[in-house]
Amino acid sequence: MKKVLKFIKSIVIALIIALIIRAFIVQAFRIPSSSMKDTLLVGDHILVCKFIYGVRLPVFSVKIVPVSEPKRGDIVVFKWPPNPKVNFIKRCIGLPGDEIKIVNKRVYINGKLLTEPYVKFTDQHIYPYHTNNAFACTISGSRDNFGPVKVPPHHYFMMGDNRDNSLDSRYWGFVPEKNILGKAFIIYFSWNKHHTIRWHRFFHIVR
Repeated sequence: MKKVLKFIKSIVIALIIALIIRAFIVQAFRIPSSSMKDTLLVGDHILVCKFIYGVRLPVFSVKIVPVSEPKRGDIVVFKWPPNPKVNFIKRCIGLPGDEIKIVNKRVYINGKLLTEPYVKFTDQHIYPYHTNNAFACTISGSRDNFGPVKVPPHHYFMMGDNRDNSLDSRYWGFVPEKNILGKAFIIYFSWNKHHTIRWHRFFHIVR
């Protein structure tokens, strides 16, 4: 009986440690869409550092230990503002106070062209500022010509690297700071839609 109780105690302790790690330190996520291609592919499994942007209470999303803030270029996992039960992953483009403008697919931050070596374009067509296309933006312009908009305090502007095929801040607005879960930092597993393992992507640092 003592051996059984000792075993149960070990299991409970292990579960508590795992829950603490998942809640405050590192969490695993799977990439479900191509919006971050080629940086992240469908079927990539990544680890996300949760404490890098501060320690939060898991249920209330209240920051209890501030550490740092998202930086431009960070690949961030966050709760999707229209439905916080859904997690999204995008690249942080606009910081609080930034003015964002897109002209013919090119992003300008506070009037300066943003250098984006990670961006992938798949559609040569450029939609004008106002368009009736089904993929048109709903807040300020079109997919390819947008803004200017100013990022509010404690909010961020997120965009996918697969710029012509990404449902991002151009369509549903800014991400509140409280919605941010963490920063993606490594791919620990990857396979394609045929369940063929992509060994070359294992332990690839996410940038």
